[in-house]
Amino acid sequence: MASRSVNKVILIGHLGRDAETKFTPSGAAATRFSVATSRRWQDKQSGEWKEDTNWTNVVLWRSENLANYLLKGKQVYVEGRLQTRSYDDKDGKKVYATEVIADDVVLLGSRADGEGASAGMGGGGGSARSSAARPSAGAAGGSGGSMPAAGGGDDDIGPMGISDDDVPF
Repeated sequence: MASRSVNKVILIGHLGRDAETKFTPSGAAATRFSVATSRRWQDKQSGEWKEDTNWTNVVLWRSENLANYLLKGKQVYVEGRLQTRSYDDKDGKKVYATEVIADDVVLLGSRADGEGASAGMGGGGGSARSSAARPSAGAAGGSGGSMPAAGGGDDDIGPMGISDDDVPF
């Protein structure tokens, strides 16, 4: 089965810094942020709990409005693919960078998490979804229905009658 391959990344973690959006010369928006994911384990010899945190750089294309909501400390769900690129630094040395190219970004959290897109959403949790970064979802069979929703409900957000079409991203 050498003809098959999979390049899929799913992260649930906290933002390590506020997202930054820059534009390419052709006008395409590239929003960059980092996501911290942690794992805990118990040391077999000492019995103490240890934790390891991994920082992953994420790039989201064509979603410039989302950077206003991607603030340090917010919890996010990111789905995308790994990509490694190389460039020459100022000294002429080749540098390699591996990052996640996001297809979907969902803000996670509850009403108590504060302001932003996840505040004011009813129930035990809320989500704000970026589907602008997935231009071929319909053409490629899409995975829109397979995305886990943080709020657990439909597109209507609580009793306010706001739908996903009302969110600015």
